[in-house]
Amino acid sequence: MNSNTSLKNKRIIKYILIAILALVVISYLLIPEVKSKINWLFMLFSSMSVDMIIGYVRSFGVYAAVVSFFLMMFQSLAAPLPAFLITFANAAVFGWWQGAILSWTSSMAGAALCFYIARILGRDAVEKITSKFALESVDGFFDKYGKHTIIICRLLPFISFDYISYAAGLTSIGFIPFFVATGIGQLPATIIYSYVGGMLTGGAQMFVTALLILFALSILVILVKHLYNDRQNKTKEL
Repeated sequence: MNSNTSLKNKRIIKYILIAILALVVISYLLIPEVKSKINWLFMLFSSMSVDMIIGYVRSFGVYAAVVSFFLMMFQSLAAPLPAFLITFANAAVFGWWQGAILSWTSSMAGAALCFYIARILGRDAVEKITSKFALESVDGFFDKYGKHTIIICRLLPFISFDYISYAAGLTSIGFIPFFVATGIGQLPATIIYSYVGGMLTGGAQMFVTALLILFALSILVILVKHLYNDRQNKTKEL
């Protein structure tokens, strides 16, 4: 395949992806049922309740695993919604090792989707999905660790899974090295969260969940503060 054909195919995929995203946005704005469903999903995650997600997944019966799979992909796209809530829920609904397999495979699919969205649509689009500060903070890891960034960041629980996937798509790294590093780096955390999530019940589960939520909120507060400062600086420059 010559470079012109490759460029043409990439442009076609880009237009298809833009059309799909535009369709989702238009559906959200014009179709009340779609808007209600998406708002419900955001409310589900913002509740930070593992029990609510467990109840939601179980309500789909034999299709529970499929719904959980797409729920994980949804949270991947809408960074930085917390993925550990779904991992805990999967362990409770399907058992710890079955839940771990489901969480790992669905998070890998989400990572691949984020990677290609970034690679096809570019940095401006990704900054609208995430934020300029979030990408710049991840850029620092790529500058520091180079080609080893993916696997190192996957092993660090305080680094956003989704931001790394988007940022990787903006670099020259190939998809296969990205996917392999993501799979290796993500596996330990998925197994630990699934095993812990499957073992914990009642007060212990609430305590661990509260700690993880506190940790996630701390990161969110820092992110919002930097965004506010960034906007303030831009206002002063005008």
